Parts: sequence; structure tokens; C-alpha cells
Amino acid sequence: MATPGVGAACLAPSAAAAPRRRAADPARACSARPRLSLVRRRCVAELSREGPASRPLHSPAQQLAPPVVPGFLAPAPQAPPTLPDAGVGDLGPELLLEGIVEDSVDRTVIVASEQDSEIIDSKEQFPAKVTRSIVFVTGEAAPYAKSGGLGDVCGSLPIALAARGHRVMVVMPRYLNGSSDKNYAKAFYTGKHIKIPCFGGSHEVTFFHEYRDSVDWVFVDHPSYHRPGSLYGDNFGAFGDNQFRYTLLCYAACEAPLILELGGYIYGQNCMFVVNDWHASLVPVLLASKYRPYGVYRDSRSTLVIHNLAHQGVEPANTYPDLGLPPEWYGALEWVFPEWARRHALDKGEAVNFLKGAVVTADRIVTVSQGYSWEVTTAEGGQGLNELLSSRKSVLNGIVNGIDINDWNPTTDTCLPYHYSVDDLSGKAKCKAELQKELGLPVRADVPLIGFIGRLDYQKGIDLIKMAIPDLMREDVQFVMLGSGDPIFEGWMRSTESSYKEKFRGWVGFSVPVSHRITAGCDILLMPSRFEPCGLNQLYAMQYGTIPVVHATGGLRDTVETFNPFGKKGEEGTGWAFSPLTVDKMLWVSSNSGPVIGCILAAVAYLYISGLCMYLTMVDSLCQF
Repeated sequence: MATPGVGAACLAPSAAAAPRRRAADPARACSARPRLSLVRRRCVAELSREGPASRPLHSPAQQLAPPVVPGFLAPAPQAPPTLPDAGVGDLGPELLLEGIVEDSVDRTVIVASEQDSEIIDSKEQFPAKVTRSIVFVTGEAAPYAKSGGLGDVCGSLPIALAARGHRVMVVMPRYLNGSSDKNYAKAFYTGKHIKIPCFGGSHEVTFFHEYRDSVDWVFVDHPSYHRPGSLYGDNFGAFGDNQFRYTLLCYAACEAPLILELGGYIYGQNCMFVVNDWHASLVPVLLASKYRPYGVYRDSRSTLVIHNLAHQGVEPANTYPDLGLPPEWYGALEWVFPEWARRHALDKGEAVNFLKGAVVTADRIVTVSQGYSWEVTTAEGGQGLNELLSSRKSVLNGIVNGIDINDWNPTTDTCLPYHYSVDDLSGKAKCKAELQKELGLPVRADVPLIGFIGRLDYQKGIDLIKMAIPDLMREDVQFVMLGSGDPIFEGWMRSTESSYKEKFRGWVGFSVPVSHRITAGCDILLMPSRFEPCGLNQLYAMQYGTIPVVHATGGLRDTVETFNPFGKKGEEGTGWAFSPLTVDKMLWVSSNSGPVIGCILAAVAYLYISGLCMYLTMVDSLCQF
């Protein structure tokens, strides 16, 4: 049976399929130089550049830009000249996510088409019919920087696309916070830097580059990315200059394909920009307002990928002049809060919204599941953008995220003490015993072990788990939670562990190896999210033979099919999905004949009535090892 809801990111790249790095060919380099000069002349930006002279590599603290050379992004002239497009070629409208029209996902270059929707082995990779130059712009990408599913997707999908023959660049910040510095150890200074006029000054950024897994990983370096804390904030909340930090990222991402000679030549103007969430949402606005009017990037296209509509990059309206955009483009970012959301009676609610700007100007809009593409057009799930997104339904599609089976594979996972497969599940029972031992829980094979992995916030339904724990702890079960977030929920986890020392463990923080061991060692993974654009943990759970119990919303509804032991083909389904989102529904289901065993307890009961039969059924139908 085809795996539901697994997209291109699950396509593991192979050495045979991956395109080989082109050697610097003198003849090719000579022929490419005129085109490079033309692109540079046509660029709206007047850049300050250093030559490609060799530069010794030192410690990360010393790998800084050279002394500032006078140069700046010039303001737009009144009458832009029309220049010929020699050597650039013509990229027609088919660049717009090929084949993505309503109710169709055929031949898309951004995600897998329907025939690729199964988890397939890296040896089964097939080259794309049409190859493109694709530029991913993101605030995070694993393994360099990650705070959630966005980092997972942007760390694996570019590799999968490169394995199919596309030339792929990923542009992201070079975060240096002490703990993440070693992640950029192999990235070298490119010798290129630009000055960006915004926020009342001229700000210099430099570029670092690493070539890994056939992908060009480009890191934008600026002092605002060098600070302790997480990617977007610290213990005191979100950083106050996030708008400034990601404005720099967007400007740098627009310049990178024009100035960085990666592998001997630039990407040029015929690019597909894939912008992820609000951090990169200024890119389509820049292309439309500062480049295309002057003949630059006129054949490029942009695709907005919405991973979570709840975060939109909203700031006060008086910050618009700081962005360096033409005054007539204010309407693209204009945002007015409803009256109930304003601070006081004199507050007009005027703001600028990065994500709204991308929704208005992007050529295509993709959400990370089919269900979420519908939810964002409703008043309940649209976060204030539902009417605008509804007006762009003709270019709005939903395609489910995938998983990288190089990292998430129980037969090879280096984070696991034991490995297992669909043919031999004995290793899963050993993983469970080792996890119980690691957490200090009684090592019992006959006790269901329930797990939760995720942020501790309202979206993830932590308050429901909190209300359900007293009832759940009356049963003969064990529960483990891994995550960080709201300090109130972090404190609750610690106090609950002290109250139920033999049954509950709360790990405040996040650890990638521990998340792998919990996914493999647990019998059940609980995800009571209020809304979930896609969700990856349920896909990881099914890959590892762990039963997902989820709230039927967004991508969770798309990917988890409620188990039916009496299906047409025998046992069918991949887990349990419940709705509406209440404690009663999560634990119990009401019927006309009275209370019957419900989602979590039903999973517990059936798991131990059938032994490993359910593992075999789910893993065999979902996970092709």
C-alpha cells in the first residue's frame, strides 16, 4: 500500500543519482565571463566586492569580512534603461512549479509528484525531466541550525532535489551562538560581500559556502546572527531586531545567485526561489519591486512555502521605510489589526506583515499538507489571511512533507542502541528496555510506553495532556515527554515527574539523539495538536513502527488513518485520529451503547491483545525499509 503523505524529502540521494560537481573548465570559465559581467551590470545593486584572492582560514571568530570597501545598493533611477538579455535564455511560465495547478501535483520541481509519494530507497532515484536552478531561502536548515520541522525539511528536500539533477542552493544565516559554531566548520569564506541600505544605514554582509550532498549551502554572515540564545530569541522572548536580521537575509538571497561563483560559475537570473515562512517572505517583494522593473530576474519565479501561518513577521507600520522598499509598495505589506486585537482606543492597528507581502507577490503558494491548504482559507485557520489566501486559490496547493530515510531509518540509525526492521522487530523491544533504563523507569515489557516530542505550547495541546495525566496515570502505563517552551509547562513537567516517579518522565530541553530513541522505544506517540500544518513526528513514528495517536487536523488528518481491524483487506490503518479536541475524546469515545475504550486506551489495549501483530501490520504497510 502506498505510504500516505510522504513527499520528496523522503527520497534519499544516492551517489549514482547525485550530479557530479563540475570541475572548473578553463574554456567554460572564459565563455561564462561575458555573461557574468552582463548580469553584474544589469543588477539593481551596486555591490562592493573583493576579488577571489586566496584567504587563509582561521577560527570562526576570525573569519570576518575584509575592511569595508566603498559601495552600496544604489537607489532606483527614475528612468531605468532596457538592456538586452543576451546569454540569459528564456524561461517561460512553466518555471512556475511545473504542473502545479488546482488538484494537480504532477511534475512539480519543488516536491514529489504523486508517483513519488512512497518512501523509496535511494537506489530508485530517477532524474527529473526538466532541471532548474533552485534557490531555497530559509531561516534554518538541519544540521546547521534547527528549531523544528522547518529545519528538517529545508535540510533534506534540497538534497533530494539535487539528487534528481537540479542545481540547488540554500541561503540561510550563519548563526554563531557558541554551541552551533562547529556546524559551520567546513564552510569557507567566499571573498564576496555586499552592502545593504536599510534601517537607516549601510549594512555589510559576507557569504560563506559549503558544498555538501550536491547542494551549495550558502551562509549569510552578519554580527546580528552572532549572539547567545536560540535562533529567534532567548529566555526573555523573541529578539527585538528579528525584522532587521531577516531583511538582511532576503536582500542577500537575491544577490547570491548573481555574484557567487559556485563551482566555477554563477546561478544567474533563471532561478526558482523557494521562500520558506516569514523569514524569507521579503524575497518575492524584492524581486517584484527592485529587480524585475529593471530587467533583472524577469524570468525567475518564486514559490512561497507556508510551514506555519501562525508566524507572519508582523511589525509596526512605521518600520516600513527601514526596509528600503519603494513607497508605492507599502500596500503589499500593509496590515491592519482588528479592533479587538489593538492595545488601546487610540491604536489604529497599522502594521507591516512580511508573510502577507509574499502571499501577494509570490507566483505560487504551497502549504505542507492538503488539509492545511484548505484550513488556511477558513476564518478559524487563516490567522487573518484567509480572505487573501482564498483570493489566490488558483495558485494555492498543499503537498505533504516527507522524511529523510537516511537520518530516520531504524535499520541504520546511529542514535539507537539496537536496530530492527519489518522482518525482525526484536530490536524494538530492546530499544524500549534501554529507553526505560536511560530514563530511570521500571524496565517492563508488558507496560505501554507513551511518548510526546515537541514544543511545550498551546498549539501542541500540552494543556490537554496536563488535564489528562491524572486519569492516565491511574492506568498501568508509562509516559515520557521531551520538549521545551512555555516556562509554565516546563515547571509542570518537573512537578509531575516528582509526583509519578514510577510512571512519568519529563525531559525539559531538546536532544536529537534522545528524540530518535524515544521514537523507537515508545509504543505510542501522542500528538494532540490544535492545528498542525503537517507534522513530522507522526511520520517518524510510523517509520519506526510506533503507533501515532493524533488530533485529526491539518497534516495529521492527511497522514494518519484510523486503524480498522475489519477492513476490506483485513487490518487497515496507520494509527488513531480523534476529533474534536477534548480530553474526553483523547481518552474516551462516547457511543449510544455507553462509554467504550478510546483513542489512547484503545491503542494500549489492542497493542497488547495482538502483541507485535500491529507493529507488523503498520510497518509492513507504511515503512519500506
